[in-house]
Amino acid sequence: MSSFQRFAVIGHPIEHSLSPQIHQAFAEQLGDQVLYEKVCAPLDEFEPVCEAFFNQGGKGLNITVPFKERAFDWADLYTDRAKLAGAVNTLWKSSTGQIVGDNTDGVGLVTDLSKNLGFSIENKRILMIGAGGAVKGVLGPIIAQGPKQICISNRTEDKAQALSKLRPDLCIASSLSDIPSERFDLVVNGTSISLDQSVADKLLSGLPSSLIHHHTCYYDMMYSPKLTPFLSWCSSLGAQNVVDGLGMLVEQAAEAYFQWHDKRPDTAPVLANLRASLQELESSH
Repeated sequence: MSSFQRFAVIGHPIEHSLSPQIHQAFAEQLGDQVLYEKVCAPLDEFEPVCEAFFNQGGKGLNITVPFKERAFDWADLYTDRAKLAGAVNTLWKSSTGQIVGDNTDGVGLVTDLSKNLGFSIENKRILMIGAGGAVKGVLGPIIAQGPKQICISNRTEDKAQALSKLRPDLCIASSLSDIPSERFDLVVNGTSISLDQSVADKLLSGLPSSLIHHHTCYYDMMYSPKLTPFLSWCSSLGAQNVVDGLGMLVEQAAEAYFQWHDKRPDTAPVLANLRASLQELESSH
C-alpha cells in the first residue's frame, strides 16, 4: 500500500500550472511523501470531479481558474478569509468529513510583497486594476496591512463600487478612464489581460500614462517568463519597478501546504529555482 498522500490542482485549462513543481519541491524539502497531480475538469463537471477525488482518498485540492467561486459554493465550511473573498483556492476534508474551503491568494500576495520584495503596504496608496475574483480574493489581506487608501478601478465601475463598499472609509472606486491622477505607491493588475493580447491592447489603451512614476511598484498577479503585457506597457513608459506574480504563486502554495501538512516550507530556494527554469525555458525558444 502506497504511503504517498494525494493532492491535485483543478482548473480548465490546467496544462500551464506550475503547482505540481512547487508542491513537489516543498515535499522534498520537508521529507514528505506527496503525489501532486494536475486535473483538467470539464466545465460542467467540476463538483463531481472534486467529490470523486476526496472519495478516492485524496487529501487536498488547489483550485484555479475558472472554478474558485464554484469551489466556494461546493465547500461545507470556510476560513474567515475565504468568507471575505467569496472564493476558494484550497480545499481539504476535516476530521468530521466536511469539506473546508480556504483562500490563500491574499496571503500569498502580501507575503511576496513584504518578504520577497521588501515592500510594506502600511500607509501606502494602492491602485487595484480589476474587480473580479482575483482582486476580491486578495482585498481583505491587503486591507489588514493598513494601507492609506485603495482605489479599485474596473472597466465597469459598478463592480468596483461593489467591492469598495467592503471598506468605504478606505476604498474608492473608479472606471479605468477616471483613475485619480495623484501618484500611487503600488499598482496591482488583477485582471486576466495577460492571457489574451487583444484584450490586453484594449484595456491598456484605456489606462492613463500618468499612472507611471519612477518610485511606484507595478505588480501583475499573473506570471510569465517574459514581461506580461501589463508590465511591458509600464516599462515602455519608464516604470523601473515591475514584478510578476510568480512569487505570489509560490507563497500562496506555501500557505496551502501549511494548511494541509502543518509545516511551513522555505519558499526562497523554490522561487529562485522556478524563476531560473522559466528563464532558461524562455531563452531556449
